[in-house]
Amino acid sequence: MSDATIQQAIAELVPQGSRVLDLGCGDGAMLEYLQRERGCTGYGVEIDDANVLACVKRGVNVVQLNLDEGLALFEDASFDVVLQIDTLQHLRNAEVMLRETARVGRVGIVAFPNFAHWPNRLSILQGRMPVTRRLPYQWYDTPNIRVGTHADLAALAQRTGLRVLDSFGLQNGRTVRFAPNLMAGTSVYKLARSAP
Repeated sequence: MSDATIQQAIAELVPQGSRVLDLGCGDGAMLEYLQRERGCTGYGVEIDDANVLACVKRGVNVVQLNLDEGLALFEDASFDVVLQIDTLQHLRNAEVMLRETARVGRVGIVAFPNFAHWPNRLSILQGRMPVTRRLPYQWYDTPNIRVGTHADLAALAQRTGLRVLDSFGLQNGRTVRFAPNLMAGTSVYKLARSAP
């Protein structure tokens, strides 16, 4: 995730001083920001060698791990917040990773490109797969395994027994609460395990 406005909006959801696990942390920019601006501690999880090195250079604690293999390395509720920012669409089993996010963290924050955003719909109506700022790849060279919509994650959260604490969209640096499935390029969910 490189968009500074998305980074700032997500950071505002993370309580000051939280212990954070950032799944698919990329170059560690988000965790570095949380450490510097919000006094957070924690770890990033990343598979790519170059990104792991970038995390180390930033002073971000990082574990090299394939998320498709799960989070058995981490104990239940060992983090205040678990982030999945632009990660879910790259994973083979999104349902398992959402459950794992809720298991190892008290709260999970998930953000991903919203495929139902109106410019994407227009592109599909014109017979073409969308290429946008949030979905910048051609259909034949995308790293995404899947695309999803704001409404899809609500349904998946319900299916996995997770509580939606908050959900909204982000578009051009602003929060979108009215019709985020249609009006926002990025979907954001704050999730927690259901009460026993």
